[in-house]
Amino acid sequence: MQPILQIQGVSKFYEAHQALNQVSFDVPKGSIFGLLGPNGAGKTSLIRIITQITAPDEGRVFFEGQPLQPQHVQQIGYLPEERGLYKKMKVGEQLVYLARLRGMEKADAVQRIKVWAERLNLKEWLTKNVEDLSKGMQQKVQFIATVLHEPKLLILDEPFSGFDPVNANIIRDEILKLREQGCTVIFSTHRMESVEQMCDYIVMINQSQKVLEGSVREVKSRYTSHTYQVEGTGKLMITSPDFKVLSQKQHGNHFQAQVQLEPQVGPNQLLRYLIERVEVQHFQEEVPSIHDIFVQTVTEE
Repeated sequence: MQPILQIQGVSKFYEAHQALNQVSFDVPKGSIFGLLGPNGAGKTSLIRIITQITAPDEGRVFFEGQPLQPQHVQQIGYLPEERGLYKKMKVGEQLVYLARLRGMEKADAVQRIKVWAERLNLKEWLTKNVEDLSKGMQQKVQFIATVLHEPKLLILDEPFSGFDPVNANIIRDEILKLREQGCTVIFSTHRMESVEQMCDYIVMINQSQKVLEGSVREVKSRYTSHTYQVEGTGKLMITSPDFKVLSQKQHGNHFQAQVQLEPQVGPNQLLRYLIERVEVQHFQEEVPSIHDIFVQTVTEE
């Protein structure tokens, strides 16, 4: 399947500062794609290029196989980290206005606003001024404005900022529903637990360059250390040259061990070694979290 978005050798300069340096990656259709990196890495510069707020100094961007054009903006929804609503304007009127800017007919906009207001518990607030709403409510309004025109590509920059846990879960569920309906989501955040829960693919940018890319499963497997936590009952003292014992404890008839396999050894060999000697009650590989990978990659860079 053709990617919905292709970034090819994109570079961006601001006077003496290079914000992006030959960045390339593809965003698969119908996926939630994590755009990761520390502050100042170049993520915002890249988002501004995709949304055509600025243009690349080098490289090309393709949307559904075509060079990015002004008309493609109508098929993209962008929720920036810095929110912006007209404080004195009524919520419903503002949503209609923003929908019209996206090319929607007024009647269609009004109908979709009613549906979204019902889903996000905003129905009674449509006739209120934006300034009368809490920060979380305003975030919901901005989210509706971003998705109202049913974009093919949705770019969310820190979408959970300002939400309490309950409303963050509501927005998360709505994002997952949009993916199920075929929308592609670029998800930029510093909340690595959200990346772990939601993203299918990730790319990491650091110091203006791409440093990591792949599916979440592939990336995590790349950083695995082949280390296992094992627990059980019986007397155990691992002495095999096939395993590097990182820690080993015996409490009465209960043992705990952290074991790293040698490159040529598989987990079944460790399991066979154990069950011949003790009763195994817990056997789990230590898989690095996206948070750990993020910290390690940025530190190494």
